[in-house]
Amino acid sequence: MASTKSASTDPIPSSSSDDIAVKAVNKRYEGLVTVRTKAIKGKGAWYWAHLEPVLVRNPETGLPKSVKLKCTLCDSVFSASNPSRTASEHLKRGTCPNFSTGLRPTSSVPSPLPISMVTSSNRKRGSPGSATSPTKITPYHQNHALAMVESSRFCVGEIGYTQVHSNSVHHHQNQQNLVLSGGKDDLCALAMFEDSVKKLKSPKTSPGPCLNKEQINSALELLSDWFYESCGSVSLSTLEHRKFQAFLSQVGLPTPNLRREISGPRLDARFSEVKAESEAKIRDAMFFQVASDGWKNKNWYSLCCGGENVVKFMVNLPNGASVFQKAIFTGGVVSSRYAEEILWETVTSVSGSVVQRCVGIVADKFKAKALRNLEIQNHWMVNTFCQLQGFVSLIKDFNHELPLFMVVTENCLKVANFINTESQVRNSFLKYRMQELEYDGLLRVPSTKCDVLKDFASVFPMLEDILSCARVIQMVMLEDTFKVTCMEDPLAREVAGMVQNEGFWNELEAVYSLVKLIKGMVQDIEAERPLIGRCLPLWDELRTKVKEWCGKYNVMEGAVEKVIENRFRKNYHPAWSAAFILDPLYLIKDTSGKYLPPFKCLTHEQEKDVDKLLTRLASREEAHIVLMELMKWRSEGLDPLYAQAVQMKQRDPVTGKMKVANPLSSRLVWETCLSEFKSLGKIAVRLIFLHATSCGFKCNWSFMRKISANKHSRVALERAQKMVYIAAHAKLEKRDFANDDEKDGELFAMSGSEDGMLAEVYGDASIV
Repeated sequence: MASTKSASTDPIPSSSSDDIAVKAVNKRYEGLVTVRTKAIKGKGAWYWAHLEPVLVRNPETGLPKSVKLKCTLCDSVFSASNPSRTASEHLKRGTCPNFSTGLRPTSSVPSPLPISMVTSSNRKRGSPGSATSPTKITPYHQNHALAMVESSRFCVGEIGYTQVHSNSVHHHQNQQNLVLSGGKDDLCALAMFEDSVKKLKSPKTSPGPCLNKEQINSALELLSDWFYESCGSVSLSTLEHRKFQAFLSQVGLPTPNLRREISGPRLDARFSEVKAESEAKIRDAMFFQVASDGWKNKNWYSLCCGGENVVKFMVNLPNGASVFQKAIFTGGVVSSRYAEEILWETVTSVSGSVVQRCVGIVADKFKAKALRNLEIQNHWMVNTFCQLQGFVSLIKDFNHELPLFMVVTENCLKVANFINTESQVRNSFLKYRMQELEYDGLLRVPSTKCDVLKDFASVFPMLEDILSCARVIQMVMLEDTFKVTCMEDPLAREVAGMVQNEGFWNELEAVYSLVKLIKGMVQDIEAERPLIGRCLPLWDELRTKVKEWCGKYNVMEGAVEKVIENRFRKNYHPAWSAAFILDPLYLIKDTSGKYLPPFKCLTHEQEKDVDKLLTRLASREEAHIVLMELMKWRSEGLDPLYAQAVQMKQRDPVTGKMKVANPLSSRLVWETCLSEFKSLGKIAVRLIFLHATSCGFKCNWSFMRKISANKHSRVALERAQKMVYIAAHAKLEKRDFANDDEKDGELFAMSGSEDGMLAEVYGDASIV
């Protein structure tokens, strides 16, 4: 080893360039020697015990030209630019043939050995009283890491360690097992403890990106909006999940008090902003309609909220927009009087001092008396029932009044119960269902507690299952074992005869097709949210389709038409006829080229309804003027050019259906082109804009349940209602009326089988 003193006292030439270079080399050398000296005393890295700084001299001049590191174990020489890397490459990786990890300077402070390296020596079994050899520590840098045992053992928490090589004179490999006082479960704890030791030795210091105050505030606003608009899909407790918190830390977002941040002042500020925006929209409108949804008992809201109904109120504006107003709880059965009070309170709170701005209410049918009373008390209002509920009720009417439904239900119950309960038949059914349809499961049957005549929602999935498994059921009946069962069991013979009869399948398909027909129209109504001028054409369209259905399945039309007409009369409102006549969208071109109102499509009674309604909606002074203008409208109609512009249609890129290009043009025509109809025009613009459905956005059931659970806490209920308001506002802005549960179902269906039968079954069953 070169002496520090001699190296520092070597003569240095006086030439300028050589002088600077020599001084730099000497300075580098002296620095490394100082570092090594401190390390040997325990104040530096361990590897300096094996690495020695060396001055390399020019053989011609004898002057120092560079500094090197020499390994004291094997005399290898390396560059001195990065001593730690040299130690890793030469010593740790085993390049040095004479290096042993146990040979560290005693004066240095070694890192603690991993627990897995500490093993007890072998015990000689069968010799009582045999001594135990001292504990041996394997070299730190030998390649002996923790190793897991085979997966079948690991699943019960048992961890094995690698066999450790003893450093005996004979280099003999001894298999050693770690024995702890707590048994095999202690090995899991040992692994966790060692992991903690490693973390303390080399703590992870990888902070996320540094965000400034403005970026943090913007990120929190986006996170809050996402949480509010999810409307219960994400709970407040989820924000405190450790992995979610870790994610936020990774992206540089501070996480302390995140739950309080989102449910506190930020929620209040966002609610105030949305509330002000909604109220401004209502103030700007000359008139509006209140939509009320949720009065019906036994809906999914009441099921998830412990028997309570959640009634939602929205405000429909003339420009086609809808604004959320509020959501309230009603306990179970609600009286007609109470419903009337809530509806009128909503009207007055939205209207302010000018209640005439509310020109109508549309509600799912709860009590007809409540809507009619408000209409009588306020002559300018038109209060109607929701058309979507009317069509859904029609399915129940068919189930209750059409004998065909009863016959099919009874037969299918007999078939389904037999297949599900007879073990031998059930096993064959499951086998063939998996073979043919690639999924198994029993046939769905209604609960024994439900009344199948009243609750068709529980019956329809059974019909769907049996129809989709027609081939599977036929295969079961053709098995030899089933034929033997038929010889002994009269019920088996009855079921076999039923399934092998073509009439059974024709009747089942007829009922299924009729229900699918009505449900298809229900889905269209829910998606399009038609105005009341569309009501009469909708029912005419239904009559046409049902008539075709009767001809296809050889069903007598009389009984079916009677059911439809009864439901039509229960839902009918004179405003349907008046809006149909006044809306330019339904004008008909006559032989003279004029576009005239379709009075010929109305019955004599409906024509009278139009006169009575318009007289009621007008003031006493203008009643006779309105009727005179109605006669003029009936004879002159609208200019053909404007009529064609109103009725112009274009293909919807999403659904592929032809839709009106400008839905608001009907109202605009009355306000501009038909200004000569002053009295009739004021009624027409209000009447033809009214919606025929009360269905708005859909909350997630989980969120409504949370509101119900917290309704006894004023603070919790207030926060929940604010979140509902924000979520509803966002959904109505985007015209997104579906809930997240339905969207998830659609996504799962898209990733399922190609035929989509299972997805269709669940989707349809949720409507009734």
